[in-house]
Amino acid sequence: MSVKIVRFSSPGRGNGLRAVSAISAGELVYAAAPLACCVSNTLSKDVCHDCFKRHKSLRRCSQCKMTRYCNVTCQKRAWSIHKRECRCLQTLLPRTPTDSVRLAARIVFTALNSSAKPSEELYTIEEHESHLSSMSEQKRQGLSQLADMLQIYLQREIPDLMKEMTSALPPSCQDPLSLLAKVACNCFTISDGELKEVGVGLYPSLSLLNHDCRPNCLIVFEGTKLLLRAIKDICPEEELLISYIDTLSVTADRQRQLSDQYHFTCSCQCCGSQAMDGVMLCGEESAWLPLKEALPRLESLQADSNWKTVLEVCSSLLSAVDGAVPDENVHKLRVTDMALDACVNLGVWTQALMYGMKTLPAYRKYYPDPHPAHGLQLMRVGKLHHYLGNIEGAMVILRQAYEILRVTHSEKSPITTELSLKLEECRAEMNLS
Repeated sequence: MSVKIVRFSSPGRGNGLRAVSAISAGELVYAAAPLACCVSNTLSKDVCHDCFKRHKSLRRCSQCKMTRYCNVTCQKRAWSIHKRECRCLQTLLPRTPTDSVRLAARIVFTALNSSAKPSEELYTIEEHESHLSSMSEQKRQGLSQLADMLQIYLQREIPDLMKEMTSALPPSCQDPLSLLAKVACNCFTISDGELKEVGVGLYPSLSLLNHDCRPNCLIVFEGTKLLLRAIKDICPEEELLISYIDTLSVTADRQRQLSDQYHFTCSCQCCGSQAMDGVMLCGEESAWLPLKEALPRLESLQADSNWKTVLEVCSSLLSAVDGAVPDENVHKLRVTDMALDACVNLGVWTQALMYGMKTLPAYRKYYPDPHPAHGLQLMRVGKLHHYLGNIEGAMVILRQAYEILRVTHSEKSPITTELSLKLEECRAEMNLS
């Protein structure tokens, strides 16, 4: 792949990445393998710890009892990193380290691997910001506890941890606290084709990407490989920008999350104008506040797959505000999405379609540029139309989904290929009717 990006000093932002030449919407800009990555603890039984694919039945490591693999091939491929981690995990049984501790340990193992090749990264881990000086005392104390956990976790495999880290890691990463702070501020959440979290990873060059609430690029994953894709036409020397967070929130909430997690105040055009805040909070506050207050409980029920209760609560909340709160209100949209999830998991297809259709105008409004969340929602609703026999309606919505996902994922990605096959199936059924 020809070089399409270059590191530069971004005014007011520090380091950044910009285009070397013109880049078209839908173009793959950069692909990167992780320096280190790990499956999220909450998904350790459901996701292969090598290829990061979900499977109902996985082979468990007989020693640490934690890592799982599709087959012997995946297990052997993962062994070069897992062999050191495995012994560390055994010492903590039945406890497990946090995702950030496990990822930091894997970075140490990678650095200690004498056969590792010289880095070709645009941005080294030494240059990564830790933001320790700007952290609140509470957050710093939390990281200090994780640093203690990291040392305990690595003790069996690396008895003289500080000596080993001094010899293998650059100066700013030799302190466990500093290393964990760098991980916390710079790691990426690895997601599957449906944007569901599967793990975390550190991709040093891509940590140069700066944030915008309406970016010109986005990141998707194929397994653990990170793909940076353009969602708008980009001019030569224009900065490449991604969104660090889900932008489906009002300005104050986005600003708070960015400040807490990434230690900066966003000054993008969206935050400056606050143009969408009025729409996102449309309706009387007294009417939509119960929806907002119910979200933490609903998220907990959803995490436990208690779909029957999720649907009961969502249906009750939505019935109570019917007509009083517009469908575009972000809190109503989140509750409606949860009701859709519950219906799909319970097999209540007609009700699922009703909820899905209610979400589409809001998705169209909040994602004016190609975005996977919008494309996947359209695909989901289109499939429901098809399942319930509305082939013509399915075709219309699935075509809209395809136009978005071919930009965000490419025409050859698994999710877009699946969508193409579904469209072919619809065409064949229409020709028979």
